[in-house]
Amino acid sequence: MDTSPEASSMAQGLRIVRLVADREKSGRQLSGVSQLAAELQMEQSRVSRLTRELCDLGLLERQDRGPFRVGPRFFSLGASLNTGWVRAAATELEQLGAVVGHRARISVLDGYRVILLRASSTDAVAGGFVKPGMVTPVWCTGAGRALLWDYKEREVQALLKDVNFIGVGGPEAAHSTTEVWELMVRDRGIGYVAAVEEFEHGIAELAVPIREAGGGIVASLSVLGGRAAVASNATHIAAVLADAAGRLGSVPLDQRDPLQVTALSS
Repeated sequence: MDTSPEASSMAQGLRIVRLVADREKSGRQLSGVSQLAAELQMEQSRVSRLTRELCDLGLLERQDRGPFRVGPRFFSLGASLNTGWVRAAATELEQLGAVVGHRARISVLDGYRVILLRASSTDAVAGGFVKPGMVTPVWCTGAGRALLWDYKEREVQALLKDVNFIGVGGPEAAHSTTEVWELMVRDRGIGYVAAVEEFEHGIAELAVPIREAGGGIVASLSVLGGRAAVASNATHIAAVLADAAGRLGSVPLDQRDPLQVTALSS
């Protein structure tokens, strides 16, 4: 399990969203910052910062310093998980996980973040952050860079111009837009994204984009597992990924619209 500040923040943020959602679903009194901090045994200042970020993401909302409720992005993400395209992808992910022996995931782009939509249930594999709804950085994950596959250098620079790279990701994470671009050029040369220890220590992630019939990227498909196991079989895993991405991309467009970035960002 990654113990970086970014990983810790995401895990704690998900605990907050889960608690708010559970309270709202059960009809219990909704919570503010102090109540959330007490129930989760977290510092109030940290809960305050995380809830602001979750509100910015649309996963939570709050009016006039009142209690928190789940936000519109929470519901749009939940709705997308029930669309035909993602529902059909569940079988593909399970088969992919069984073939390569590593956990498989589908993710979509949200600005300079990546939202995990669905993961296979492959057991006994490395990699801590695999629950649907998880938000990770775009620049130091295989899934993220696969979503940027068609970006030009100036577009990468514009997307990441306000990003603070310090303290984010694993030991091999990029620390500037220049380094991100160099990794993208390298990945294009081999035909797939290889993110080795870029987000979690000891973890490698291979990824490819999923394209619609018109060629646009609608999501990314990735697998992650222990560095040695993935790296030793990278060519085979990448080929299997590409085949699976092709099958997923052939699903009729009207079943994939909810996965478009514009839909998730609305």
